[in-house]
Amino acid sequence: MQDLRLQLDQWATEAGFQQVGVTDIDLSQHGERLQQWLKQGYHGEMSYMADHDDMRWRPDKLHPGSIRAISVRMDYLAPGVELVDALSDPQRAYVSRYALGRDYHKLMRKRLTQLGKRIQQAAEPMGFRAFVDSAPVLERALATNAGLGWLGKNTMLINRQAGSYFFLGEILTDLPLPIDAAYDKDHCGRCQSCLDICPTQAFVGPHVLDARRCISYLTIELDGSIPEPLRARIGNRIFGCDDCQIGCPWNRFSQTSTETDFTPRHQLDKATLLELFQWDEATFLKKTEGMPIRRTGYRNWMRNIAVGLGNAPASLDVQAALQQRLGTLDALLDEHIEWAIKRQLSV
Repeated sequence: MQDLRLQLDQWATEAGFQQVGVTDIDLSQHGERLQQWLKQGYHGEMSYMADHDDMRWRPDKLHPGSIRAISVRMDYLAPGVELVDALSDPQRAYVSRYALGRDYHKLMRKRLTQLGKRIQQAAEPMGFRAFVDSAPVLERALATNAGLGWLGKNTMLINRQAGSYFFLGEILTDLPLPIDAAYDKDHCGRCQSCLDICPTQAFVGPHVLDARRCISYLTIELDGSIPEPLRARIGNRIFGCDDCQIGCPWNRFSQTSTETDFTPRHQLDKATLLELFQWDEATFLKKTEGMPIRRTGYRNWMRNIAVGLGNAPASLDVQAALQQRLGTLDALLDEHIEWAIKRQLSV
């Protein structure tokens, strides 16, 4: 098994992953933390976080017979994509950098399945199942236990050599592979840049996020009205938020991705709010096909852009675009447009 573990590093690299680790499936401590987080209601409308009973910290219930988890990470930041400059221009639309290209779920799951089959060929019989944010799996906990990084104060997995701009995936298996040392040291120290930079102050404290205030939750997960006190703080962020990663000093070591599938589509890394506000639903569905952005749906996409336009510098063009959209979709969008118009007129 030791030889197989050494081969796993090479096979994972050949599959396009930057790192791989192996751990057992004991997540009891992480399960206790999750239960406390849920009791506080910090998950908001993400009811799926409370579903499946203890399956999230009992991977053997998710895939019976599992005794090991193979955890991998893949860098996603495309070369040349701006971070701070894009956020500082209030006329531009900011989309979280992980969502600019192809949906990572299918790409990574395919690679993980191929990796699992390669291991299976060398160690039959072997049962396995691959996951990429597609089932109730505590992927960051498994990655920490597998030695891929530590859980930062911003709840993201951080790696000393690679920062945090990467995706995670895992293979649950019944193969008794040697276990790697857990990443048991927290290198955040006294730094709390990620907590301080959060536009909506969504962190209750280190390692504790109140998702109800998180811009990623508000612009992606929330299916309804964005709380009015938080709208101005969203700025020009229309899908997700990267601030707590941008503020992390360890991301000076982040690596750009060699995956062409993560290259921005339709120049979304440079698009303006006004450009995107002109999309009708057919355009949205066509241009977001195969992308993470599709998840938010057209109505919420337009809702988010309306908020961004309300936060943009006062402009007759912006005000005219907002007025033209009134009454074209539904009451929810109208509510956010009317807020944006009032904000435009008050600047």
